[in-house]
Amino acid sequence: MTTERVPETVVGPVGPVRPAEPAGRAVTAGLVLAVLAGVGWAAGMVYTVMGWQL
Repeated sequence: MTTERVPETVVGPVGPVRPAEPAGRAVTAGLVLAVLAGVGWAAGMVYTVMGWQL
């Protein structure tokens, strides 16, 4: 059975330090870029279809 694990505290030169989550910002940035790309793609499709109507 798996259990939820908390990152262990690392003792640094200044004192205890918890390791940061380096992937958090990258994942957020990737999701934001993906949403922007999706909105741009949808807007382009609407523009294209509206152009066919003329």
